[in-house]
Amino acid sequence: MSSNERTWPAPDARDELRLLTEFLVFLRLTAVSKVEGLGLDDASRAPIPTSPVVTPLGVLRHLTAVERWWLSIEAGGVDAPSLWGEDADASWRLREGDTVESVVAEYRAEWERSAESLRGLGPDDRTRADSRGDGRTVRWVLAHLVQETGRHVGHLDLLRELADGRKGE
Repeated sequence: MSSNERTWPAPDARDELRLLTEFLVFLRLTAVSKVEGLGLDDASRAPIPTSPVVTPLGVLRHLTAVERWWLSIEAGGVDAPSLWGEDADASWRLREGDTVESVVAEYRAEWERSAESLRGLGPDDRTRADSRGDGRTVRWVLAHLVQETGRHVGHLDLLRELADGRKGE
């Protein structure tokens, strides 16, 4: 599957991790497509008064933090800094100098880190142990990432429509 081509996973898929990964790739590319083509003003605008950090670029920054935490640190056991920040909104905030291109590039770079972190792991492998005990399965982590990314793609659908009227996948 091309890293830039949105392709639905095969309907007769039998490899569980491949299927989850292909759905994640599809959603990642959808998320990026919702931001590409926007100018910086529209991409950094928070149009929902009750959600002042929810911007198209903020969603991508948050998804980058989600990927880092769940796939690289939690599942892959990589010693990398978390991107969550010090408060609940930190991963959504833009940084000085952020552009559409730079935020998209950071998100795409995290995909590569995630792939490397998961290399060689199977669906039943456990993530690092947490305070509850044995950790989660890689299957659980990938399913969680698919739902989390899908939920935020829904946010991006609305944010893009509010920015310039563009609708659809």
